[in-house]
Amino acid sequence: MRVFITGGTGFIGGHVVRQLRERGDEVACLVRDPARGRALEELGAELVRGDVTDRDAVRRGLEGADAAIHVAAIYKIGIPASEREAMRQANVVGTETVLDAAAEAGTGRIVHVSTINVFGNTKGQVVDEGYQRDLAEGFLSYYDETKYRAHEIALERIAQGAPVVIVQPGGVYGPGDHSEIGAMIRRMARSPLPLLAFPKLGFNLVHVEDAAAGILLALDKGRVGESYVLGGEISTMGEVMRKVARLAGRRVPALPVPALAARLSAPLGPYVGPMLGFPPNLAEAVRAADGVTYWASDAKARRELGYAPRDLDTGLAQTLAAGP
Repeated sequence: MRVFITGGTGFIGGHVVRQLRERGDEVACLVRDPARGRALEELGAELVRGDVTDRDAVRRGLEGADAAIHVAAIYKIGIPASEREAMRQANVVGTETVLDAAAEAGTGRIVHVSTINVFGNTKGQVVDEGYQRDLAEGFLSYYDETKYRAHEIALERIAQGAPVVIVQPGGVYGPGDHSEIGAMIRRMARSPLPLLAFPKLGFNLVHVEDAAAGILLALDKGRVGESYVLGGEISTMGEVMRKVARLAGRRVPALPVPALAARLSAPLGPYVGPMLGFPPNLAEAVRAADGVTYWASDAKARRELGYAPRDLDTGLAQTLAAGP
């Protein structure tokens, strides 16, 4: 079939495009900068120049498409206020634009890539797709808020009859990951860390190849109107760092970064954050990480889609073997 995809130049989207092409699907990728899409062209994908908020560009990409996969989003925690509008445009307005254009074009299948983050802090519970967070507690980050709003838009379009299937990846890692998770894995693999940041921060960690495979399974087998968590293994950053240290032959840090010290340092975030490997909005970064768990079960995807992700030990070993 012919698939229109947003976010093809990104970490997850690039793997989705490659897997689609490997199985013989035609792919049209929306890209803001064609230069960044050269690798996609080499895979045989067609490039459509434009932004997710540009409805005309999205419509061009949807021409002749049997399905659409909306992956594009800005994923950053701890951003300064000056970057919030760009994130809102990409994550919220972009979702609205793409889903509405796809529905208007009569696209037969639309996959919206959401996130486990939509559930907020699960406070040690392993929840499922039916879990509802307490909005009175507020949002953990501006990313958290924008992706929650985008998820709600997808649910609204489903209620209006759009053929949308939602997937919710957990903490995605793997070769080429430039997120905070990827940065911590690389730093630990290169040299021993003196302190361990937020060891109790919990994720359902999924290798990027498995996340992409899960998205294709949702495209092929997912029930319209349903959401599917795409995970791999429930763990904590402390356990991940210990595994990476063992695999890389590094000493495991014995002491965590004191959360109180991190909170008290928040006003100095723009200055000390980059030196410590933290984002400039340290207050938001701490709020989104200190003792927070983003834990959800992927049992539904395994049961209904045949989703079968690799375990964390295997995924981390493959990630380190791939190099920086």
